Amino acid sequence: MSAWRRLDRRTLGVTAVLLAGLAVSAGTPVAVGTRSWWLVPAAALLVGAGVLAEYVRWRHTRFRCTSERLEIEFRFAVHTRKSLLRDRIRTVDLTAGPLHRAFGVAALSIGTGQQERITLSPLARADAEALRSELLHRLPEPSTQDGPLATLDPRWIRYAPVSFVAPTLGLAAFGTLFKVADWFGAGGGLLRWLRNLFGDLPLAAGIVLLLVLATVAGVAGAVGLFAEMWAHYRLDREPGGTLRVRRGLLTTRSTTVEERRLRGIELVEPLGARLAGAARVDAIATGMPRDDDKTEAKTLVPAAPRAVAYDVAAKVLGERVEPAGLVPHPVAARGRRLRWALATVLVPVLVLLLLGVLLTDVLLVLGAVLAVVALPVAVLLARDAYRSLGHGTSGRYLLLRAGTVRRSTAVLKRDGIIGWTVRQSVFQRRRGLATFTATTAAGAYAIRDADAAEGLAFAAGAVPGVLAQFASVPAEPSRA
Repeated sequence: MSAWRRLDRRTLGVTAVLLAGLAVSAGTPVAVGTRSWWLVPAAALLVGAGVLAEYVRWRHTRFRCTSERLEIEFRFAVHTRKSLLRDRIRTVDLTAGPLHRAFGVAALSIGTGQQERITLSPLARADAEALRSELLHRLPEPSTQDGPLATLDPRWIRYAPVSFVAPTLGLAAFGTLFKVADWFGAGGGLLRWLRNLFGDLPLAAGIVLLLVLATVAGVAGAVGLFAEMWAHYRLDREPGGTLRVRRGLLTTRSTTVEERRLRGIELVEPLGARLAGAARVDAIATGMPRDDDKTEAKTLVPAAPRAVAYDVAAKVLGERVEPAGLVPHPVAARGRRLRWALATVLVPVLVLLLLGVLLTDVLLVLGAVLAVVALPVAVLLARDAYRSLGHGTSGRYLLLRAGTVRRSTAVLKRDGIIGWTVRQSVFQRRRGLATFTATTAAGAYAIRDADAAEGLAFAAGAVPGVLAQFASVPAEPSRA
């Protein structure tokens, strides 16, 4: 029986420094702005209470790893114990922020198939690496394919400014500037300074100049964020059948995924990256998050030249899969996307025009400008969304592609598909369309607006036996 172990005692120093930094950064503007100097002893008391709570957690938490289970126990006023079968472990992540690195510790996060995560934080860096290896490396024999699959090319940073992060960071920078100025009671002064700076310029020119400044700030922020997240990036296939991604500048991160849990990969091409000829590779595996807020947790390759992304995907999958020659979808699918795009633009335009008639001519002008600018963009995006639709098979894999702002090609193992869901709305039925959703242990992926008869035959052939009970479906001829 494996001995019980404790977390690293240096967690007390990490907690003290972290809480002190938070108290100073958050409390100083308030104390200076309101002259509430009593906040200083209150902040010291808060830091002390936090360190005491962390001491209790450290003193009364222990864990052990046996041949079958990982067990974590907390004994204090309340006694809790978690026991996790090692066979349920899907991913193991190591994270070390600047403070963790300064103290020589790291946080170990363990993911399971039920989207549950267990965190051991902190552990000594060497102990965390040893436990990560112990939890996942169950097959000791090395493979001839083990070794590095991809490393960072500094030139990939050129794709950072074309991401949607850049304008978001630019606007956030201006918002933060005004917020900080408001904390110190200088919000009005900042506005007056801006008026004096742009006072001689026409309003339109001033707005354009502010947008340019926001864009520059956003580009700088996007480049900095890319460097922080992907510096020292490396993708390795390790002995024992695991893929390991290491990355990070200030905060280092390491994600390990068992290949036997891998159900495929996803080639993601956001609009800006696609126009620049780049793509990202994400893992489709059980126990990994599917929500877009945590894309970096499942990313195997950041935005890189499309050829590089395809090469790494081939190494991960064991065979080359090219999303070319996919089955196109009926013209009726284009009509559906055009109608949705026009409705998305026309509804706010009509609302603005109606309010303009009732209230002020300014809203009429805004409605007209929105119609002139947004309608052509909506039509172009709808047509591009239709061209992106496609599905097909390549060797052991099923390919599903859709999207325009975020075009995604899911490459799924055919033997990993455990079921199909066929859905037809009233409008789809009238046009002979249907949506076929492939269900895997790592999530569901849809073939949207495919020809109903062709899609059913394709799904039945791609995964024999699953749809055998559905010999045919009634479908009217496709029409736009």
